[in-house]
Amino acid sequence: MGWIERVAEIRRWSRGGERAPHKPLLLLYALGRFQRQGDRPIPFSAAEAELRKLLKEYGPPRDTSPGYPFHHLTNDGLWLVETRHGAGSPGPELGRLRDSEAAGRLHPDLARALSEEPGLLGRMARYLLDANFAPSLHQDLCLLAGLDLETAATVPDVMKRRDPRFRDRVLMAYEYCCAFCSYDGWLDGAVVGLDAAHVRWWAFDGPDEVANGLCLCAIHHKLFDKGVLGLTGERVIAVSAKFVGRSQSARDMVLSLAGRPARSPQPGLDEVEQDHIDWHSHQVFRTPPRG
Repeated sequence: MGWIERVAEIRRWSRGGERAPHKPLLLLYALGRFQRQGDRPIPFSAAEAELRKLLKEYGPPRDTSPGYPFHHLTNDGLWLVETRHGAGSPGPELGRLRDSEAAGRLHPDLARALSEEPGLLGRMARYLLDANFAPSLHQDLCLLAGLDLETAATVPDVMKRRDPRFRDRVLMAYEYCCAFCSYDGWLDGAVVGLDAAHVRWWAFDGPDEVANGLCLCAIHHKLFDKGVLGLTGERVIAVSAKFVGRSQSARDMVLSLAGRPARSPQPGLDEVEQDHIDWHSHQVFRTPPRG
């Protein structure tokens, strides 16, 4: 089994279908450290704050301890933890990880493969991104994890392929107009600044179908994937109460959307299915919504 396939087999905690990208986030962080510093041990004391930020921004809506992936990734043959007492993780509790001066590192076989196989790091990082996060989040996530993927290889063969027609179908369904703000820009006969957003992320079995898509402008696509914006069962726009924006632009572009009906697709074309709205509401949207 190759390393990409081994990463694909990572065991993940699951409860009620909640997405659990904790281990993938730690791996992306570790790959970034490897890219910059090689196979040096990563002290938990140095990684704790950075992992907490990654989990807060790109993990599930509930709070998660950085000790969870630091300890549990050792079960997948990709990550080792040692303490001042010797090999082996002391557990996921933050106090034990701190007091024992725990440090983690990629498994030596993986580190050797990354050093010897050009492009493996990029392919592994690309797989982790595609399999766990919406595309609009990849660039910012890589910056936070310290990863440089400019020379990354193509998508690994283990990834399923996207339907290239999805974007055209969704934009046509919404008449090339943002479903949240009605932006409809064109440049030299080509649509510009509009995306086809998956409601249920493609990485979590969201189909490339109009019933799982919204035509959104670039900024509202990013905010939708970050959980600032959501949809209710009545196709009304929800704005997270956790979002803070003090400028007039923030009020006009985000806060004023709360309670506004989202644009519907053309007559005869599929509305967003309720199951996909429910998935986004539970897995991405940062509750509670503003009144």
